[in-house]
Amino acid sequence: MNLSVLRWILPVCLAATSEASATVFPEPALAKATIKLATLVPDGSVWDKAFRKMGSEWKQETDGRVQLRIYPGGAAGDEPDIIRKMRIGQLHGASLTVSGLATIDDAFRIFEIPLYFASHEEANYVLEKLTPIFAKRLEEKGFVLLHWGHVGWIHLFSTKPVRQPDDLRALKQFVWGGDADAGHWWKANGFQPVPLSVTDIPMGIETGLIQAFPAPPLSALGYQWFRSAPYMMELGAAPFVGATLLTKKAWSKISPEDQALLLAVGQRTEAALSTDVPEHERQAIAEMEKRGLKVIAQDDEAAWQELAERFAKQIGPAEIPAEIFGPVEKHRREFRQANSIEDRPGGSP
Repeated sequence: MNLSVLRWILPVCLAATSEASATVFPEPALAKATIKLATLVPDGSVWDKAFRKMGSEWKQETDGRVQLRIYPGGAAGDEPDIIRKMRIGQLHGASLTVSGLATIDDAFRIFEIPLYFASHEEANYVLEKLTPIFAKRLEEKGFVLLHWGHVGWIHLFSTKPVRQPDDLRALKQFVWGGDADAGHWWKANGFQPVPLSVTDIPMGIETGLIQAFPAPPLSALGYQWFRSAPYMMELGAAPFVGATLLTKKAWSKISPEDQALLLAVGQRTEAALSTDVPEHERQAIAEMEKRGLKVIAQDDEAAWQELAERFAKQIGPAEIPAEIFGPVEKHRREFRQANSIEDRPGGSP
């Protein structure tokens, strides 16, 4: 995302602060603030390092007026727990995956449609075009968007090779426990979804409760999940979009001058992740292959394309607000026409 996007986010954030100060949150801005931010990213991972660098820069840029305390690796619970704690004031912020964002606003389900986007470039083009709308929708739900996060490309890891859709239908696969809609989508297409918490994936694989789960390669390596699910689909399921949010209440206690500094640092963090994560992801796949991971190519592209189209038709109009789905379809077509890209399922970083 470029600086033009920052000019969209900042007015929304400042408007949120003004509104909060005048109505819901009348407390005066604090001279100093410690932001408690939770995330599922593993401690020591590329994302964790980026957030810690962001915290250091917040402290430096604001002369210590704003400091960041990070709770990584699910220490504050799964994403539904994190969002609940933000709403009651126990946490001030979070770096969420698209699944967490979708629990706040159904608009983010556009990034959950399996095989809908063909590349990160395509998804990022759409995301940048719609950032003003997403930021406003989050603000209306009580959150301030600081920056988007490049989490990686979701691949399916499994205990058995998956080459065709029917291979996947034969496996019990993880879906997020707090997302009943996702389970319904898969079940309606003949798959076997099993709702669980993300933190229960290792137990689920070890006990046979699940046989497949979606994850970015960096997470599969960081958590060592690939050891129990040593097959990875080469075909990417979806870009794993993330975002760092603060509550409006926490944001209202930071001066407008410091808010601008925090947003600028957030944009640098986003740019760094966009550069670093794809390279780290390639390295993660290579490292897992050294340790026994098998990357499985998918047969019958037409069957996967048919599945992709079916998901888009079922999920898009039914689950995603029309004011989001329509523009997404428009901008996706723009990108494909500009880059001479034919419709195809999934992709890779």
